[in-house]
Amino acid sequence: MIFNRFRGRSTSPGGAALALGCAAVVLATVTAPAVAAATATATATATATAPRTAATTAGAAGADAWSAASRPSPATAERRSGAGSVVSVTLVADLDAKEVVARLEKAGIDADQVRYGVRAHRIVYRTRGADGRPTTASQLVVMPRNGKRDLQVVSWLHGTTVYRGDVASVNDASTDRAAALLFASTGRAVSAPDYLGLGVGPGTHPYGDPRATVTASVDALRAARAFARQDRRILGRHVLVSGFSQGGPATMMVGRALQQGADPYFRLGALAPVAGPFDLSAFEAAAANDKVVRSSLYLAYFATAWNRLYGLYDTPGQAFRAPYDKTVETLFDGDHKASEIAAALPASSKDLFTREFLDRVRNPTGKLAQRLNALDTTCDWHPDVPVHLYHATGDKDVDFENARHCQRQLTANGAVNRLTDVGDLDHNGTVRAALPLVVRQFDAVRP
Repeated sequence: MIFNRFRGRSTSPGGAALALGCAAVVLATVTAPAVAAATATATATATATAPRTAATTAGAAGADAWSAASRPSPATAERRSGAGSVVSVTLVADLDAKEVVARLEKAGIDADQVRYGVRAHRIVYRTRGADGRPTTASQLVVMPRNGKRDLQVVSWLHGTTVYRGDVASVNDASTDRAAALLFASTGRAVSAPDYLGLGVGPGTHPYGDPRATVTASVDALRAARAFARQDRRILGRHVLVSGFSQGGPATMMVGRALQQGADPYFRLGALAPVAGPFDLSAFEAAAANDKVVRSSLYLAYFATAWNRLYGLYDTPGQAFRAPYDKTVETLFDGDHKASEIAAALPASSKDLFTREFLDRVRNPTGKLAQRLNALDTTCDWHPDVPVHLYHATGDKDVDFENARHCQRQLTANGAVNRLTDVGDLDHNGTVRAALPLVVRQFDAVRP
């Protein structure tokens, strides 16, 4: 859970977004009213079961010609209400190659590999929540403007974000948006899920829940495939999976699910996790001991989210000291930015949490230990494809030892793997340096 800014090259923790041991993207340009408006549009569209929420740019081709004739009737839409079906489509970017280069350069990402312009849409799709009940989620789907019919597909998995407006489908300036543009500009289709409860999805985010992470991401791929058909394009079966920070463990979980047949069409094609917190127990213990910058904020997000999911405490007072026990849970509702949350909480974990709760985090037992173990062992399997890990020894947010932890598990299972140290870089610098390397890795994968 690392809060860092992904605004330009700044890494100041004050305006940060949160990731499960990881940073995500923070954007000053996306306001709460804008997100509320997008949510209202998606909700109204979902009620009407129409697959389109906004007019497209004049002259746009392919998917932007999702015409009235191709829209399902309400009865048909109701029959197609299964997981992965498309609820709405909104054009959010239509860029030529030069404009893609400009976006990447602004984000601090090498743009030498850009070959095509791209068209990006926010897609709301049906999926299931952590409780197994039907719900909706949003994602960014980006297609290259190259005229090719058959496309490889990339699943890009971001770091967990506290503010719903900081995800790629909503935040035009986010680094996750830039990552998706990069992959698409090399000729690939990209599915970048916002996860549940973020973007224009309803409810709160089930932070760190393995089941919810996998279902939202796999259903996003299904929705992207359905959307591509409207563009008369075909997504390849073998998915190239990559993600940053929390998206590192998510990469391994989604990859394992694909290999095990979670979807009848998609298969695992490649794995490229970047700077992931693969030893979550050790990370949370470090936060409990105030050995992580803004440790109280990271640990508070973990505690409130996991309490909603698993019931870590009976009352807030069992986990949080007064007066924070009265307010801390409301801060993590998806509508507060990280900077607001940081300003409302003490910097130290020992000043925010009770001693008893911190002791539980330092020495987890019972169900807490079991839940943490699921996220400590995301690399403890045998992928049928090589795994290329990327991390930086200079990363002070997610320690480089996390990559070694993953590598040891992969090696013990006989999996082919490689770890690349991208240098003496901070957490956010790690993903900027790694992304062009991931593209080169994917270039070597046969369609």
